[in-house]
Amino acid sequence: MKADLADLNAFLAVARARGFRDAARAIGSSASTLSEAVRRLETRLGVRLLHRSTRSVTPTEAGTRLIERLAPALGEVEAALDVVNLFRDRPAGTLRLNVPVSAARLVLPSILPGFLAAYPDIRVEIVAEDGFVDLVASGCDAGIRYDERLEQDMIAVPIGPRVQRFATAAAPSYLDARGRPTHPRDLLDHACLCARFTSGALISPWEFEHGGEIVRIEPQGPLIASVAGAVDLLVDVAVAGGGILHLFEDWLRPALDSGALEPVLPEWWQSFSGPFLYYSGRRLVPPPLRAFLDFVRR
Repeated sequence: MKADLADLNAFLAVARARGFRDAARAIGSSASTLSEAVRRLETRLGVRLLHRSTRSVTPTEAGTRLIERLAPALGEVEAALDVVNLFRDRPAGTLRLNVPVSAARLVLPSILPGFLAAYPDIRVEIVAEDGFVDLVASGCDAGIRYDERLEQDMIAVPIGPRVQRFATAAAPSYLDARGRPTHPRDLLDHACLCARFTSGALISPWEFEHGGEIVRIEPQGPLIASVAGAVDLLVDVAVAGGGILHLFEDWLRPALDSGALEPVLPEWWQSFSGPFLYYSGRRLVPPPLRAFLDFVRR
């Protein structure tokens, strides 16, 4: 039983995007074209692959099984086609990166403009999410995470700043009204603005370190926002005097430098290692990823 490769790619795009319109925008097609491709594939296979409703599109059990086998297989096909790029003067193709929101905001802006200028035939697709994913199954070439402890078949390369810090800050107006903490435990009496991973888990506890002493607190406060897209909201609320925020120092730096936010307990700010670019060591490295690796190392 034959299935057109374009139809398989269309099905995979819709399944990943959980919708025909989002998938169409992602791959530069139309929703009607993708709908027809999936319908044609289901007809050929004689089985329903997607549950469709007015609000969402989700894979059926058969569709889920197909995705599990199809994503790695199509990845190998793309890698095989990328080998042809080795015979070009300049690398070309698509580089797909899975990165946390913090890396998309704080690491990639200093790297991507120069890379895109140096390699105009490479298109970069960024998937920003904070859960650890199976790169091969997700169809991504590489990822960025903040922990070098990865699976055995993964290769990790440092990317971005090698040392970062969590910073704690609040608006001067808030601190004038509520008092300035002198110890991390004082934060338990304050309005803390908290972040939540897209998985639903809170980013907690807040951890502080000074003179060999480590203190962890469970923050409580009036606002919890997802790191997927609402971190700027947390910063805006903090600037408006809504509470105390604990976040990447680089994320807060503009507000700290302008005086909109005041450092809180700066002597307790904890450092951590910078992010790593990781990719599978068991697959042929496609030319776009090889070019990106070389650029990052330089």
